[in-house]
Amino acid sequence: MSLQRKVKNAQAQKTTSQGSNSYQTRLSAWKVKEDLSDSKSISKHGQNNPVEDYEHADDQAEGALQRALTYFEKGPVKTSQSKDKTLEKHLKTVENEAWKNGLAPEGIDILLNVALSGKFGSAVNTRIFKCMIPATLISEDSVVKAVSWLCVGKCSGSTKVLFYRWLVAMFDFIDHKEQINLLYGFFFASLQDDALCPYVCHLLYLLTKKENVKPFRVRKLLDLQAKMGMQPHLQALLSLYKFFVPTLISVSLPMRKKIYFKNSENLWKTALLAVRQRNQGLPPEPLKLMLANVHPVKRKWNSHSVIPVLNSRNYSKESGNKGMNLSDYFSSNGSFPLEQLKSFPQLLQNIHCLELPSQMGAVLNNSLLLHYINCVRDESVLLRLYHWLSQTLQEECIWYKVNNYEHGKEFTNFLDTILKAECFLQEGFYSCEAFLYKSLPLWDGFCCRSQFLQLVSWIPFSSFSEVKPLLFDHLSRLFFTSTIYFKCSVLQCLKELLQNWLLWLSMDIHMKSVMNSPLETTLGGSMNSVSKLIHYVGWLSTTAMRLENNSTFLLHFILDFYEKVCDIYINYNLPLVVLFPPGVFYPALLSLDSSILNQLCYIMDRYRKNLTAAKKNELVQKTKSEFSFSSKTYQEFNHYLTAMVGCLWTSKPFQKGLYIDPEVLEKASVAEYKNSLNLVHHPALLSYAVFFLLQEWPKERKVNMSSVWGKKWNWYLDYLFSEGLQGLKLFIRSSIHRSSVP
Repeated sequence: MSLQRKVKNAQAQKTTSQGSNSYQTRLSAWKVKEDLSDSKSISKHGQNNPVEDYEHADDQAEGALQRALTYFEKGPVKTSQSKDKTLEKHLKTVENEAWKNGLAPEGIDILLNVALSGKFGSAVNTRIFKCMIPATLISEDSVVKAVSWLCVGKCSGSTKVLFYRWLVAMFDFIDHKEQINLLYGFFFASLQDDALCPYVCHLLYLLTKKENVKPFRVRKLLDLQAKMGMQPHLQALLSLYKFFVPTLISVSLPMRKKIYFKNSENLWKTALLAVRQRNQGLPPEPLKLMLANVHPVKRKWNSHSVIPVLNSRNYSKESGNKGMNLSDYFSSNGSFPLEQLKSFPQLLQNIHCLELPSQMGAVLNNSLLLHYINCVRDESVLLRLYHWLSQTLQEECIWYKVNNYEHGKEFTNFLDTILKAECFLQEGFYSCEAFLYKSLPLWDGFCCRSQFLQLVSWIPFSSFSEVKPLLFDHLSRLFFTSTIYFKCSVLQCLKELLQNWLLWLSMDIHMKSVMNSPLETTLGGSMNSVSKLIHYVGWLSTTAMRLENNSTFLLHFILDFYEKVCDIYINYNLPLVVLFPPGVFYPALLSLDSSILNQLCYIMDRYRKNLTAAKKNELVQKTKSEFSFSSKTYQEFNHYLTAMVGCLWTSKPFQKGLYIDPEVLEKASVAEYKNSLNLVHHPALLSYAVFFLLQEWPKERKVNMSSVWGKKWNWYLDYLFSEGLQGLKLFIRSSIHRSSVP
């Protein structure tokens, strides 16, 4: 092992020295360019051509930047910002150029060495870090050399914190990560520093691979957690370790937190947006230099600038222009360039040598890479995507913080892109869930309604008790105070949420693998959460029916939800049967709409089949199971069944469980109410009975409803079935014996 380590160290040193030599060559060439640009500016001095004046100004700015960087590289050991006008002049030159065009990799390399070498004070170093903005990418060699300065110990603690914040914020713009990953042990050792710990955890979260998870590191993290308490950044790293090697961590961890890390991009937010636009060939908007308090800049929101373009880590425009073939790529780094991935057969041929981009948001617009994510069971891929989404939604999508929906269309397109990816993967993103928790209390229920409710329907399965105060309590307030159309949209969204939860649970049972399972609860706890969700929708539905005066339109959406509920035991093989509340059942039973009654009959028939299958299963097992259904469930169903048979067949409605004062019935002129409800006299079927009589006996002058009995009753049933009332047909055939004709 020691020999292998020495070989690796020698290789790393060789790579670093090569990078340093190449950097020195570039720097010398750059200084030659400086001299040439200076001579060019002298030769052109005095000419009045506007184009040449513009080029002359650019040359002057570039020359000033080069002189400023040379000054910093050879600057004094210690100086004061207030006493040195030369320092202030060069510092402003670097700041202005960095925020306008960004800095080349060579410039960032110089500034990193200056800031971490202790040549200047903390105030100057802070300003240097704030303007260290890449024009395109950052060299990995520069980061490795910067880390070596941390070992010298010449920079202050605040400068170290700022360096780690900068490194996390710029992580996606580093051209390679291999050498940085070799420093994983050094970064891990820095967890001892309380001030650095949150930012080092964030960096380790981005760097961690399965081979980085070791027992001694798990023990160290658990010791830190015992010392510091349940800190979100420690929980994040432990959760990631548990994803890779679940056998090493036996302690229970929360499935997820709303936000694990504080966003490190705040200081460079608008600058990073300009870098993304520049990398995509879009003209970046002018940036305002922010050195003190950071405030959001009002700008045009562009979803295309948020989602990065697809770039391989080891693919550059120069190499593409040189016409390198695929064998050159494979011989150099062994990975297939994503830019040349154009078809599904090509994906299948090269799936073993694909390397996902450093900016994971690029996969959202690429269906082939979504196929790859769906096929390759690598949790680190999804974790990287979650991290990118959480940062983007937290900082870019600030629509819920202010009442400014000027650019709602662009934001809607961005959410649609996320939703397409979730539908493709058939999996909700935890970062979108955290976004919902944060934004829902400020949502007006109108802006981006369709996208917002679709995000709700893709919330990953979790304990209902945890989600309720964060999401459903706020949603219910909007539900009760909005229009009937919003209520119907929410019910449709909750039906899709229930369906997704049931699919995940049914798959989890059959997988029977803790490592691959997204759930960390028992099956009994999972069924309890689903049951609470169904009862929550029942409460919403009962209250909404009273608020909307038993609206038929609303009742359709409510019964659509219970069509999904009634078949949980058979369709999803889950031990759960939950009946609808009386506030839904009785309005549906006495509805004036035949489609509502037909839908209710279908649901009751499915409930009967599910309960019968559950009872048979219990008798076959002959042992009391954890999921044995309560007798109360069977009693409640039998009560509903008796009421339906009484209203549709025997003309004896509400014999049990419901009492109506005879005086009330007399005032309503329905003293003979016992004979007023059946398949003929039911208000939803009365028109069918009239048309049946007129069709069969057109010569009769008077329609006699009481004549429908005996053979006519059977003919009338066949007529109802022919009219498309299939739910009524299933209910009658399963729950009523046709021999007992009234």
